[in-house]
Amino acid sequence: IMVKQIFVNLPVKNLEKSKEFFTKMGFSFNPQFTDEKGACLVLNDSIFVMLLSEEFFKSFTKKDIPNTEKTVEAILAVQAESFEDVETLAKKAFDAGAKETYRFDYGWMKNIAFADLDGHYWEIFFADMSKMPNE
Repeated sequence: IMVKQIFVNLPVKNLEKSKEFFTKMGFSFNPQFTDEKGACLVLNDSIFVMLLSEEFFKSFTKKDIPNTEKTVEAILAVQAESFEDVETLAKKAFDAGAKETYRFDYGWMKNIAFADLDGHYWEIFFADMSKMPNE
């Protein structure tokens, strides 16, 4: 069995500000799945993030939404196409209001991580597997 797509659902405090943040990073939204309660962020042809107002998100669960100032519910790692794209995309995120959480550069792999406006953790990385050390 293979899955074809992934839709990650994230609660957001202010949907319009979140849409503006990801638009500044260069992403778009699928209007078919976007309204006043949520927006379908398109990362590529098979990866989507549903940004849902906290009220709407709560309609899917009886559990509390994590306080992202104190906890991390997940780290969403997305692979860029090059080392340069890691830097470019991270700069766009920081310019749009993201806060850097960590970074590393092993030579063969570079990673820059940030918290978005709602404190969700994202990693942007690229790995040149041909340069990965053999241990």
